[in-house]
Amino acid sequence: GGGGGGGGGGGGDYGLVTAGCGFGKDFRKGLLKKGACYGDDACFVARHRSADVLGVADGVGGWRDYGVDPSQFSGTLMRTCERLVKEGRFVPSNPIGILTTSYCELLQNKVPLLGSSTACIVVLDRTSHRLHTANLGDSGFLVVRGGEVVHRSDEQQHYFNTPFQLSIAPPEAEGVVLSDSPDAADSTSFDVQLGDIILTATDGLFDNMPDYMILQELKKLKNSNYESIQQTARSIAEQAHELAYDPNYMSPFAQFACDNGLNVRGGKPDDITVLLSIVAEYTD
Repeated sequence: GGGGGGGGGGGGDYGLVTAGCGFGKDFRKGLLKKGACYGDDACFVARHRSADVLGVADGVGGWRDYGVDPSQFSGTLMRTCERLVKEGRFVPSNPIGILTTSYCELLQNKVPLLGSSTACIVVLDRTSHRLHTANLGDSGFLVVRGGEVVHRSDEQQHYFNTPFQLSIAPPEAEGVVLSDSPDAADSTSFDVQLGDIILTATDGLFDNMPDYMILQELKKLKNSNYESIQQTARSIAEQAHELAYDPNYMSPFAQFACDNGLNVRGGKPDDITVLLSIVAEYTD
């Protein structure tokens, strides 16, 4: 049901054609498991008649020292977001609402779930042709049009290498564990056009590949069919994964570290998750 009239750019409804790829830092091969988890990273892609929604999350690895599996938190957060979208329990123009509702569900979980995660949610409203985003921490997205970045997320760090994050801590550790409210997420709205490319990824990509390198790969994207998008997503993830293990490469992360007075070289070994989407005419 529903759907109908054009908004923003007139014409029909828009949709996203999305493919994903990633690497857990402990695996040398890219794999897309059901539930899309690479190491402590997680992601989801969900459709609703009003919107296409996708997200990535990066579980904070430090929890391992306390015997907590960091992928549980990021994975559960993304699965909960996905379910909310499929059930229509969201407003396209309010992606922070999706994060807030999911986080509240996690807090009320019968089985206590511990951990922390960054999160980035991207919503394409079909009829208004607007992209609504929420980004908490150092995952993020780029919108590319005509080979140039026309819109992007802002990174949120408390201090070097310590991103904003949603957390659930055991009672004795509350106040010690860094915990940000979903409301602290940076949210934006942006009018997209047919053919726009949206790349959403965890910091494992952005820490290892500068924009110009990502744009070079995106130039190879000739059409909006799924196979072609999947191939490009894979080549971006593979390149970032290679660079992550190159000790002599001046990665964006190393550059950032140097700007903060640290003498660092090389790539940054990390989990890498890439979701690549093209804005197309909506087909049911």
